[in-house]
Amino acid sequence: MEYIRYRFGDKVHWGRLRGDQVIELSAAPWSEHSKEVRRFTPAPDAPILPPCEPTKIICVGKNYFDHIKELHPGEDRPEEPLLFMKPLSALLPPRGKILIPPQSERVDYEGELAVVLGRQLYCASREAAENAIFGYTLANDVTARDLQKKDGQWTRGKGFDTFCPVGPVLVRSIPEDAVLITHVNDEERQRAALDRMIFKVPEIISYISQCMTLMPGDLILTGTPEGVGPLRAGDVVEIKMHGIGILRNRVAERDAL
Repeated sequence: MEYIRYRFGDKVHWGRLRGDQVIELSAAPWSEHSKEVRRFTPAPDAPILPPCEPTKIICVGKNYFDHIKELHPGEDRPEEPLLFMKPLSALLPPRGKILIPPQSERVDYEGELAVVLGRQLYCASREAAENAIFGYTLANDVTARDLQKKDGQWTRGKGFDTFCPVGPVLVRSIPEDAVLITHVNDEERQRAALDRMIFKVPEIISYISQCMTLMPGDLILTGTPEGVGPLRAGDVVEIKMHGIGILRNRVAERDAL
């Protein structure tokens, strides 16, 4: 099943896709109170929102060894997942514009698989963590690379507004042989099978839950493979995966405040 989150008038709704129609839901699809409300055909330019309602966005760094080699040569594989967070204000919908801040001279794309939780977790086993996954979507962990290196910690470099595009849909499952692909201006930049992750999704979720309570709707980004690179104003970046679709965003300069 494919789920979307969208704005209609001044209200935000969840819906389930069926062909070219949307079945509107009364609550988030993981809620026991979620019921079908109506069925309609959306306009082609209907405003689609990120398919999640997180209380927090947790991310994993250095989760593909080839990516470690390209940005951190000489480092070994990490013994534990490396965690960091993005603010909710970084969320960006499909078709939204990634804004390059004037503070940075290099802003990179990082295509990633993202996971949305469907139940509360704390100190969970890997089995419980896997059972708590509601669905999967795509994300772009946009990063001001120069600021990340300058600061020595990642909050500012990862946390600008628009630095977390997510979408386009939320799906319940993905193929076992799923491949993550990133294109910039129709040129392939990243391609990696998900089985190349150092830490698999249930292990990541279980690890996070040992230090913080995870809530329904929370969003977890699982790391990017090798091939990251800079974005420039006017670029179109696309994160793709069979079964989820294409997360497409344009890039523009943000005016200095």
